[in-house]
Amino acid sequence: MDGSLSHHDHDSHTSSDFGRRRGGWITFPFITGALAGLTLAAGGWLSNLIVYLIQEFNVKSIDAAQISNVVTGFSFLSPVIGAIIADSFFDSFSVISISSCISLLGIVLFVLTETFNTLKPQPCVKEPELCQPTSRLQHAILYTAIGLATIGVGGTRYTMATMGANQFENRKNQATFFNWFFFTLYTATVVSFTAIVYVEDNVSWRLGFGLCAIANLIGLVIFLCGARFYRFDKPQGSPFVGLARVVVASARKRNLQHSSGGSKDYYYGHGGVTDDLVGSATPSSTFRFFNRAAQKVEGDIKPDGSIGKPWRQCTVQQVEDFKTLIRILPVWSTTIFLGTPVAVQYSLTILQALTMDRRIGPHFNIPAGSILVIVFISTAISLTVIDRFLWPTWQKLTGQFPTFLQRIGLGHVLNILGMVVSALVESKRLKIAKTHHLQDQLGAIVPMLALWLFPQLILVGIGEAFHYPGQVALFYQEFPVSLRSTSTTMAALIIGISFYLGTGVINLIQKVTRWLPDNINNGKLENVYWMLVVVGVLNFGYYLVCASLYKYQNVEGADCNSGPDSEK
Repeated sequence: MDGSLSHHDHDSHTSSDFGRRRGGWITFPFITGALAGLTLAAGGWLSNLIVYLIQEFNVKSIDAAQISNVVTGFSFLSPVIGAIIADSFFDSFSVISISSCISLLGIVLFVLTETFNTLKPQPCVKEPELCQPTSRLQHAILYTAIGLATIGVGGTRYTMATMGANQFENRKNQATFFNWFFFTLYTATVVSFTAIVYVEDNVSWRLGFGLCAIANLIGLVIFLCGARFYRFDKPQGSPFVGLARVVVASARKRNLQHSSGGSKDYYYGHGGVTDDLVGSATPSSTFRFFNRAAQKVEGDIKPDGSIGKPWRQCTVQQVEDFKTLIRILPVWSTTIFLGTPVAVQYSLTILQALTMDRRIGPHFNIPAGSILVIVFISTAISLTVIDRFLWPTWQKLTGQFPTFLQRIGLGHVLNILGMVVSALVESKRLKIAKTHHLQDQLGAIVPMLALWLFPQLILVGIGEAFHYPGQVALFYQEFPVSLRSTSTTMAALIIGISFYLGTGVINLIQKVTRWLPDNINNGKLENVYWMLVVVGVLNFGYYLVCASLYKYQNVEGADCNSGPDSEK
């Protein structure tokens, strides 16, 4: 995060609609201010969802963790839908505005469940057998609230990242924006995981959810206030249709001989340029099968130079865009099993915290839902240290900044170390539980400070500071221009898939082993973490192979784009 925020560059002086100058750093306070408000709102209910389900809706602990995993996973999958809509039909501004309103409706429903006692079951009396069942109406209100709030999160966070980056033309400014974007994201998350969760646990759920609603509303207002300054990118129709045409056209022309006549045998678009107004040489030699889609065939092109049969004729740019996605897919896939261990760790760490001594001093207990804030504090601090100290030192020693793939690789290593520490800490916790004969006491508190969970969370947080911004910047740089909104959601898609895989892993472990009973004091949770270590090591080996074979498509921005000297 460099000094670019303190001055305006040429990005601040681009002209746009109605002759007004739009874009540049003047938009930054509005976008990050809105991000902060919406993140406070989302973090306030999402981070404490497990505890809310257990305490307010009488859901069993493992079931609550599974529901939380599904909801969190969807909150990271839904941005892909929002990005596709933004790229294809509406602009990012419209998607963010509408999604913010949807999330506000969901949070208001949460407030209503705490305002009217008829909308939630009565608390359990002594034993679980005496719990009042949840009615259909209560379930309907609860899951409607969760669904609306989750959809709102999906349509705002990563679409906002793309919209913010689109305000700049300079790649280094875009990279600087991403650093500040994630710093704001993690800082706001820390506040929501601490202040709002504390209010929910120690004052009232209604007040906590009310603060979430207010934060959401403020974020929406800030975002709308910046409308006069934003640069708007008009959607060009679904880019995925063009990519699908490449596959269909290649298959239909599979018997066509590859051209040996150079660029004149390929179609570049109406007027000899691509749809993006960017000229291109002959198609690349990799994945040559798809080059047939751009070869000219009599009858496929109209006399005026436009495409007559769109499912038989594509432009060279469409073919190259499709190849770009194929090339980056292996690297993208490696990060799925980077995120899965973290997803499992998040939910299980909260369950561990519920069984540990969370006291800090004589009068304060750490809310179990706030324990994960250590990850975000670690990430926020690490982002600053990495950008201001580590990368400049790296540059002095090597002569260049680390590539995005190197950053992601460091994240892999730290993630594995985090899982190793998790296994060791859980092994110690279970030994103490057995020493005090707490295995058969559901809800028993193990005399071990929850502070023991901090080292594993710190390591995972530092790892995220390396691999998460690295993924977003890599995809934004390497993806086709027509898929810019979609590119920034690829990291979100990974996290969403990871949480669903994490849910599947926990279900499988429960069916096949006895490691995860409802009373984790009588289980073998450390075995789960050791299994994740093995998965992480194997996945890191796969990543090294994919990274070594990957060639940057945009060589100019490949070395990166961060650090205090990046603007010089």
